[in-house]
Amino acid sequence: MRADSHPLILSIETATRAGSLAVTSGEKVLVTRRGNASVSHSTNLLEQIKDALDEATLTLREVDALAVASGPGSFTGLRIGLATVKAFAATLEKPCVGIPTLHAVARSAGQSLCTIALLPAGRGEVFAQQLSVDADGVVLPLDDPAHIAPDILLKQVRARRNLRWAGEGAHIFLEAIKDSALTEGIEFRVQGSDDLGIDHGWTVVQSSEVLAASVGQLACRFAPFENESSPQDLQAIYGRPSDAELNA
Repeated sequence: MRADSHPLILSIETATRAGSLAVTSGEKVLVTRRGNASVSHSTNLLEQIKDALDEATLTLREVDALAVASGPGSFTGLRIGLATVKAFAATLEKPCVGIPTLHAVARSAGQSLCTIALLPAGRGEVFAQQLSVDADGVVLPLDDPAHIAPDILLKQVRARRNLRWAGEGAHIFLEAIKDSALTEGIEFRVQGSDDLGIDHGWTVVQSSEVLAASVGQLACRFAPFENESSPQDLQAIYGRPSDAELNA
């Protein structure tokens, strides 16, 4: 571990359909890669990692720590990401950190008193959580992550006058969010990535295409990785039963 600088972190996010990876040093993002939503993460993840490290002129052994989006998200994607990070960490004896996906979504959306991070969960439902993000990028949960139907979520939060909505799920259900806000007489807008100030009313924020960067930045806060850094301690947050369990 470097004593005079931030640790170099390779972060992997395979919880979403496209996925991404990044190499970060503190808040600085050195290299990023965005995946392809039409291609399985298992197809080219290792190749993308090699390409990113080559661009950063690093080897895997020179990385100080590994980070992974631990869920909720795609069952298959989560397993691929966690298995990859666990294998690297165990083989190279590197610390590894799991970052809740919804925390990374909220952080990528900027400072907010209350952000609802949303990811699609299939079957017309979403993974959702309310979180706050301070000016230093510290994320605090305001409730527990939920697997919920969007209409039920909207009924639960309709009394909140100031909300930020972030993540792929917020854009999939943008019209429902907009209709709910206007029905309640709440100001509504869609915000660009270059305008991340404190909001008034309900604001849907542009989704980050490289969520892994926020994963790495959040993981840096665990340095020097004395706790929660062993491969055997890394666990997925699934957020709902698998389809096989539901069908059974």
